Amino acid sequence: MNVLTRRMRRTSVLGCALVGALLLGLVGCSTDGGGGTTIAGDAAPVSGGPPSTAHRDPAPPGTAGDSPGDSSAVPSSPGTPTRTKTLTKAEYLHPDGDYFGLATFHGPNRATTASAAAAAGEQPRILEYYQDWDQPFSADHAELAYQQGALPLITWEPYGDSRAADQPKYALQRIASGTYDAYIIRYAQKVKSIGQPVALRFAHEMNGAWYPWSESNSGNSSGDYVKAWRHVHDLFQIVGATEVIWVWSPNVLRGTGGVALGPLYPGDAYVDWIGIDGYGFGEKTATEVLQPTLDAITAFSHKPVLISETGSAPGPRQAGWTADLFRWIKRTPNVIGFVWFQYSKDEGGRYDYRFDISPATKAAFRKGLGSLTLRPWPVTSEGSH
Repeated sequence: MNVLTRRMRRTSVLGCALVGALLLGLVGCSTDGGGGTTIAGDAAPVSGGPPSTAHRDPAPPGTAGDSPGDSSAVPSSPGTPTRTKTLTKAEYLHPDGDYFGLATFHGPNRATTASAAAAAGEQPRILEYYQDWDQPFSADHAELAYQQGALPLITWEPYGDSRAADQPKYALQRIASGTYDAYIIRYAQKVKSIGQPVALRFAHEMNGAWYPWSESNSGNSSGDYVKAWRHVHDLFQIVGATEVIWVWSPNVLRGTGGVALGPLYPGDAYVDWIGIDGYGFGEKTATEVLQPTLDAITAFSHKPVLISETGSAPGPRQAGWTADLFRWIKRTPNVIGFVWFQYSKDEGGRYDYRFDISPATKAAFRKGLGSLTLRPWPVTSEGSH
């Protein structure tokens, strides 16, 4: 694969002046940015594909949080912890094997990771967790993922603690026009300060109608999603947070009302990986769920593809669907791995997606995982690569 390149979008003189003022601390922080601690999940219809109906809480019990001014975000300075040595962004972008990832309740908590890893018979190479825009970036959570030998994948959801699909407060135009710049810049500065790559999945499943950042909700209009994405990306570039792996992650086409993906794509200059979220809701194979979406994506981009959320609802077809997921990954060259949404209904899943609740599904999962050539673990400078 070719080395990924970046280019900055031209910004207006007024826009640059505003960003400069924010960086210098001359403009007060937006009250919309927030610094709260509650994270909400999605409230998606079953026909769509998003997996949960309850709150997702990524804060690992027993670990320190991150707050504005938290010195733990500054790497390797006197009086602060030494951070795990990681690979470079370029080394993560093009893996020498497939990524096995997990999203667990309270992730990246060690206990939930260890339990799922034991059931899988393999350590995860990616740990995915969720943050909304009432939360600052947590250096501690990213470090906790790396201490477990995994790349942190943050699903960054631009809303607060409400799960309503229509929230004009978080309209895409407000993001693109600078309402949240103070919060975004603070977040980007913290990301930069840790000196470690992180994968950032901003405003996922934008082609569905169940989130405020859908162009059908919150007073949004056609073209607003791309403007918002590019604006957020550009602020990170201006700050110098260039080690971010940008993950653009639509839902599978099923259940999205025929919304085209091409007009929602920010462009190859603004995206590193393409994610696909796709779940089994009684289908016989994972192929029938995932392949049509991949075909649509390859019409406009050939970026590496990560199945960024997946799982299968319990039932007589769960084990077969799971087995087919691994066959599909193995035979699809541009797919670099997957993240399994290891949530029960009590933890926020619409269904109990845990692969180890059924002996047949657990066996299919372990066998399928063993059939892949996985990226060596740990995915830090301590591992082989």
